[in-house]
Amino acid sequence: MPVPVHPPVMRAAADPAIAAVRARAYTIPTDAPEADGSFRWTSTTLVLVEVEAGGATGLGYTYADAAAATLVRDALADALLQQDPWPTGELWLRMQQRVRNLGREGLAATAISAVDCALWDLKARLLGVPLARLLGAVRQRVPIYGSGGFTSYDEAQLRGQLAGWVHRDGCRWVKMKAGSAPAEDPRRVHHARDAIGAQAGLFVDANGALDARQALRCAEAFAREDVGWFEEPVSSDDLAGLRLLRARGPAGMEIAAGEYVYTLDDARRLLEAGAVDVLQADVSRCGGITGFLRIAALAQAFHVPLSGHCAPALHLHAALAAPGLRHLEWFHDHVRIEAMLFDGAPHPEAGFIAADPACPGCGLVFRQRDAERYAVAA
Repeated sequence: MPVPVHPPVMRAAADPAIAAVRARAYTIPTDAPEADGSFRWTSTTLVLVEVEAGGATGLGYTYADAAAATLVRDALADALLQQDPWPTGELWLRMQQRVRNLGREGLAATAISAVDCALWDLKARLLGVPLARLLGAVRQRVPIYGSGGFTSYDEAQLRGQLAGWVHRDGCRWVKMKAGSAPAEDPRRVHHARDAIGAQAGLFVDANGALDARQALRCAEAFAREDVGWFEEPVSSDDLAGLRLLRARGPAGMEIAAGEYVYTLDDARRLLEAGAVDVLQADVSRCGGITGFLRIAALAQAFHVPLSGHCAPALHLHAALAAPGLRHLEWFHDHVRIEAMLFDGAPHPEAGFIAADPACPGCGLVFRQRDAERYAVAA
């Protein structure tokens, strides 16, 4: 029997080695004071990572503390320099091993996420193809939901922002914050419903600020305004509390959590406990594109839909390839920063975002000159 002859794998460069790994942090003031159920802030820090090989540069980032940039430079870079950039799974494992004694979750996970996104972007750029094509896209565009509605907003700010996402950008759903003053939240939710109309979906996010009894009372009040999604009504560590909300909360109100999933095991615990109707995952926290797609496959195995958390420009190509994805969060802070600092950031059209098929990699170009004023000293 003749031996079959397979065509060679085409690469843009012959096994290039990783020549440089760079990381830098940028702190950008918010356009107004912001708060949710458990935190207040006036700035957001973006940690940008660039990986060079074969004459191309891959780009990734995370929203974290500037210390994540130090971790990339001082720890992760050593695990990557002079390595072959193509086996991203192997490199992902090398980074996980490198932070074993530091703790894989939290800051280390955000740093690994940014580097992993840069590595995938690098591979797609070396091949000259959009990242979604390399990942194996299962859809051409991604539905988004507008997200903001901070507890620090007055009524006019709340109504204007949520209504804009529905009537200007075509979003089918919007999300607002709650939990810092539970007694005031039913009134705020009423204003939100009035602003967006009866047809748009309304989500509420308490950021884990409530206990189970408070959350049940709030859920009953929110149900009168047809709230269809209650995110982190209690801490995402409180699996019993989330399960209780699912069992005893209003019919038709979904319970969501997962933005603080850092590892596959974090996601598995939420799913095995029956704690969520919708699992969230954040590509800038959960191990990058490698971690996000593994979590997407796990959620699909549990027949639980997945929703992408924040950082929409970073998520876009992975969201195009993730099975079982319901939607992606169009978060006010990150949308603003990505438009300020990146060429190629997506724009909503009728409630969806899509990738430019003519742009290789993730399609983003960092505007260093615009960002320099926000740079954090190394």
